[in-house]
Amino acid sequence: MRTILTDLDDQLDPAHTALLVVDMQNDFCAEGGYLNRTRSADMSASKPIADNINKLVNLARDTGMTVVWIVAIYDHKYLSDSHVAKVLPGLKEGANEPVLCSEGTWGADFYEMQPHDGEIIIQKHRYSAFHGTRLDDYLRGQGAKTLIVTGVATNICVDSTIRDGFFNGYYIVVPEECVGASDAELHAATLKTVANNIGTVTSGNEIIRIAGKHAEAAE
Repeated sequence: MRTILTDLDDQLDPAHTALLVVDMQNDFCAEGGYLNRTRSADMSASKPIADNINKLVNLARDTGMTVVWIVAIYDHKYLSDSHVAKVLPGLKEGANEPVLCSEGTWGADFYEMQPHDGEIIIQKHRYSAFHGTRLDDYLRGQGAKTLIVTGVATNICVDSTIRDGFFNGYYIVVPEECVGASDAELHAATLKTVANNIGTVTSGNEIIRIAGKHAEAAE
């Protein structure tokens, strides 16, 4: 018989939950990174978001929850023509243009966090962590039913990953203080859309409480 997990307590059992950390990289988050350097983006929220995500990473490791690290690599050779045309209008072949999260650079490195040995890193070349990657196969192999999605930017790569995860049948949970975007209105609109149509928007503390309760019961 089909079992539908309508209650957040049931969805957040660490045995079938995966924590996704999306694009927490220097070019997106750090002073002197691509967004700060080329768009004068305010990076002041990055450290608090990273600190909040690290609390959930520690929870996941302590409870046996799957952790998946998502990294964007946006060298032009990996991007579609339409993607390049959008992010770099007027790009000419061979032009010395700045590259966001270029492979092997400081900009592509993790910001204020680091995977442990044995934790998987998924590289993506599109906004969604599912597009053209082995993420779905890996999650199904781990028995994942629920995705806790964290990272940046709320309205772009986090949003794209959430939607594809939902379309692929996963329960979606978003801790609101563990995602961020430079545009507060778009950040809020994405969270409202998730809450209304896709999954659950909650707090990291609530996730810690529920997952911790499951871990205690399993001991």
